[in-house]
Amino acid sequence: MCWPSGRPLPAAEGRAPAVQAHYAAKFERDMACTLAEWLRWLPGATGGLPLQLEPGRALVTLGSGNLNLSWHELPPRQIALLRLPRLGVRFAFDGAVPEAERQRFMRYFDLYTQRGGG
Repeated sequence: MCWPSGRPLPAAEGRAPAVQAHYAAKFERDMACTLAEWLRWLPGATGGLPLQLEPGRALVTLGSGNLNLSWHELPPRQIALLRLPRLGVRFAFDGAVPEAERQRFMRYFDLYTQRGGG
């Protein structure tokens, strides 16, 4: 299978589509989900790691370090008649989380929370 350009699709070559290549120690992103979906996803998206939930924030224990998550609801994104819910999420890994562990965790997190189209 190929793209219209003629380049082979990654899945056709037997490799998974790429996720983000690098994750900084601190960053923010918009997540296209409701608060209820986000709270349902968190235990699975963190891979079963110890998770402490509080209103608007969470602490994930990664070995000897932590990931601090905080979120707030944003106005929905509207595209024509389509309205998408949004959460603003801040990710902050402390210095005790090695870079390789941060990259591994975020790749899993992104794949877990990725929505498929169709």
